[in-house]
Amino acid sequence: MASKKTVVELVALQCTECKRKNYTTHKNRRNTQEKLEFNKYCPFDRKHTLHKETKVK
Repeated sequence: MASKKTVVELVALQCTECKRKNYTTHKNRRNTQEKLEFNKYCPFDRKHTLHKETKVK
């Protein structure tokens, strides 16, 4: 069954250095149209790196 489009969607945050999806978060599509970017801790690189929004599979 296909899920209906809601205002708040679940997105994954992918590390820009190791390309792994380490975090998930919620995003309100009405308030934030651009992609999210956060500096978060990457446990594989063991340092803080830039994480960008991607789709959750």
